[in-house]
Amino acid sequence: MAKPLVKPFQVDIPKAEVDRLKGKLNDTRLPGRSIVPDAGTNYGPTYEWASSLYEAWKNDFDWYAVQEEINAFPHYTTEIEDITVHFLHAKAQGNDSDSKPAIPLLMIHGWPGSFWEFSQVWRPLSQPDSPHDDLVFDVVVPSMPGFCWSSWPPRAGWTLKDTARIFDVLMRRLGYETYMVQCGDWGQFVGRELGAQYTESCKLVHLNFAPSPLPEGVEYTEREKAVAARVDDWVENHIGYAVCMRTRPHTIGLALHDNPLGILMWVGEKYNEAADPNTQKNPFWTKAILTTASLYYFTGCIIPSMLTYYENVRHHEFAEYAMRPENRIQVPFGYTSFFWDTEPSSKRAVERTGNLVFHNERNDGGHFAALEHPTGLMEDIRALAGQHWDK
Repeated sequence: MAKPLVKPFQVDIPKAEVDRLKGKLNDTRLPGRSIVPDAGTNYGPTYEWASSLYEAWKNDFDWYAVQEEINAFPHYTTEIEDITVHFLHAKAQGNDSDSKPAIPLLMIHGWPGSFWEFSQVWRPLSQPDSPHDDLVFDVVVPSMPGFCWSSWPPRAGWTLKDTARIFDVLMRRLGYETYMVQCGDWGQFVGRELGAQYTESCKLVHLNFAPSPLPEGVEYTEREKAVAARVDDWVENHIGYAVCMRTRPHTIGLALHDNPLGILMWVGEKYNEAADPNTQKNPFWTKAILTTASLYYFTGCIIPSMLTYYENVRHHEFAEYAMRPENRIQVPFGYTSFFWDTEPSSKRAVERTGNLVFHNERNDGGHFAALEHPTGLMEDIRALAGQHWDK
């Protein structure tokens, strides 16, 4: 008897594993001081931030409550090219008989994200508050190969172009002959490939991360000047994590694999530095960091997640990559520039990399748009789809 192509899946971390994590946290010894007096943020996140986050994970965080929230929507797995692909599938509800059919929406995470990065948007996109909203979505959120319950990449040289290929198969397997994509971070490269090479099925793309070069010789706007200064600081002072993962992933990966505090610092640092400063003050952000660190620890994905850095384009080549003819987005696409992102781009830069039909700039929100500014992100998804979705 043939195996089912798509199988139901439920997130169920054994109690023994949850207890083991608690035990390892309880057995962890912090140094009790920063590296030098008054270190501040000069050497990385402050010691006070790190110790408070550790204490919250050890004493306050409730994994079972998070797991229950995750399982409120159905999860599945399927085999594509000998890879197990895990995904959440939130099918549309709430649109009336006079509404347009639901729009299939593929949402793709990056690093150090996960499928959970879209936890604040998959319900309102698929179950809108207004019963007469004619823009309702079937939301599909896969774990990229090497993340959570998707298989590790099966060979050396597996790139995000390969991931795009299997995600296109996933959407068509679910019965979606055409679909829309939303993505940021490394997911942007998957979305760009889909919009460049899979135009029979991928019909619309929205990006919240799109490093792109400005035309030569232009005078920078005030926003572009502010962004450029932050990008320069990022490359100069915050890129060590990427250099390590793109050169020696086994070294740092093995060191972190069974090390909860190590994962917490490695993942949490990016959530601390790449988000809007106001986001970082929100108690929800502690939950976001601890949930992500828990997912990475429980699924053992910290090592394979690093392959996105090892096998793909380097940060200093991001903009040049987007300009290559084969990477030009052919289908209509939109871009929302969140000011506190690590490399926000302007309209006149992004429009050089494809068929840009929608652009918006938001002064709040950062790299993790779906978690930081879900309302704004959904507004822009709906605006783009309302104007340009044509099945």
